[in-house]
Amino acid sequence: MAVRSSKKQLILESGAHLAYKTLGLPELRRVQQDLRERLAPDKPPSLSYVAGVLRQAGLQVDFEDRYSDPAIPEPYTARLEGLLRFEDLASAEAALRSLAAAYHEYEAGSDRVGAQLVRKIVLRGRQRAESLTLNTRVKAEKRREKSEIATWFRVWLESPALFFDWLEVRKQTEEFQQLFSSSSAATPGRDTGVDST
Repeated sequence: MAVRSSKKQLILESGAHLAYKTLGLPELRRVQQDLRERLAPDKPPSLSYVAGVLRQAGLQVDFEDRYSDPAIPEPYTARLEGLLRFEDLASAEAALRSLAAAYHEYEAGSDRVGAQLVRKIVLRGRQRAESLTLNTRVKAEKRREKSEIATWFRVWLESPALFFDWLEVRKQTEEFQQLFSSSSAATPGRDTGVDST
């Protein structure tokens, strides 16, 4: 009895056969088509999943969509990779505090590339949160929370210097308290364990 390869393994095998320095959309579609043929009748993984697996394997991938993390070049990877997490309000606030700290460091050092990368990551977070608010398979309570998080990301993008003052005022509003009173982020001035400076 033959052991069936995992989708991840099949992606790596298919990607290894492509002799390109950088894999773009056409190459990713070829990998996806190869998987479609090899996995039938299973559904092949999305292009963003294929791109993520190949990136993790160390291949150069030139592909972004609103669901994949933006490509973060060196030397920014160590500082920025994995910061975009927003499972709930508390983790969204912690992510924004970490991203804001990086943004202010880059701004202070006149590093426009780093500052733009942070903005790109926050924009991607807003897009993901907005898409979750439209997903009817997500519980109404979670959709409401993701809508609030999308608003946080939008306000941060519009005014990063004032965002945390705005957030503290927002968390004290009656509307916020009614919507999220059971959430740990509902307590104004709560310590997130992340330094905002």
